Amino acid sequence: MASGDFCSPGEGVEILQQVCSKQLPPCNLSEEDLLQNPHFSRLLLSLSQHVDESGLSLSLAKEQAQAWKKVRLHKTAWLRLEILQRIIQELLVDYYVKTQDTKLTSEDKKFHETLEQRLLVTELTQLLGPSSQERVMPPLLGLEKADLLELMPPSEDFVWMRARLPLEVEEQLKKKCFTLLCYHDPSSDSDSETLKAAKVWKLAEVLVGEKQQCQDAKSQQKEQIVLLEKKSATYSQRLLQEHRLKTQSELDRINAQYLEIKCSAMILKLRMEELKILSDTYTAEKVEVHRLIRDRLEGAIRLQEQDMEKSRQVLNSYEVLGDEFDRLVKEYTQLKQATENKRWALQEFSKAYR
Repeated sequence: MASGDFCSPGEGVEILQQVCSKQLPPCNLSEEDLLQNPHFSRLLLSLSQHVDESGLSLSLAKEQAQAWKKVRLHKTAWLRLEILQRIIQELLVDYYVKTQDTKLTSEDKKFHETLEQRLLVTELTQLLGPSSQERVMPPLLGLEKADLLELMPPSEDFVWMRARLPLEVEEQLKKKCFTLLCYHDPSSDSDSETLKAAKVWKLAEVLVGEKQQCQDAKSQQKEQIVLLEKKSATYSQRLLQEHRLKTQSELDRINAQYLEIKCSAMILKLRMEELKILSDTYTAEKVEVHRLIRDRLEGAIRLQEQDMEKSRQVLNSYEVLGDEFDRLVKEYTQLKQATENKRWALQEFSKAYR
């Protein structure tokens, strides 16, 4: 494989997305789906080589194109006959309208009456169906085709009418073409017939070009809609994410504030329960006794603190003596301990002689 055949993964994914959107419309796959399923992506790319933009296989698409070509041919032939049929009916309608407003010549009357008679007999003959040898059911009103053929206009009148008919049809078609031209281009209403005829000659090509422009515009609109949907989805996801991040911080702040208030409420509730237990445990008399006891203890503590302060001052004055003071303290301690020992011995001696 040549080096030019290689492409980056991003380009390959983009090409595959375009193939899926044009040739495989139901496969609305994102870039992430294609990257996560490489084997499926290769399968879609291989499948796209055997189908057209409509999703049909190439062989079926060819057969369908041939069938549509035959349909268009039959449709064109039917439209020609239908247009001719309607033009003839309009000629007859215009004839009856003109008879009420203007006086027509004998040739015009003969032409239109022969045309109407011939058209009416032909339509009635077709309504009778097949001939008597092929018919299963009895004929309508007991009529046969031979009975209707007797109502045909004379052959020379028919030949004369048929020779004039193309001119009348051409004139009627020219009026319709001019009407269509003026509808498409209102400025052509004031043009001469020669200029109108020249414009009508190019009108079909102009309409085909405008039709192709409309189809191209529709295709571009479809592509723009797909692109807009993708951008809209991306923008919506981004907007939702930004909104979620923005509201998340506000939500966290509100939750913290709520928890703080809830914690304060719990502390107040515990303090209230504590006070309730104390009020249930201690009566007013007990509280008063405890208050007196507390006052006495606090007074004794203050006296003790005062004694401690005096003792500290005395000790500070003794500390001025230095080592001599330490020696005196040791001697005093020894004498006191000896006195305590003798006092204890004396008490024991007294207990022994009782």
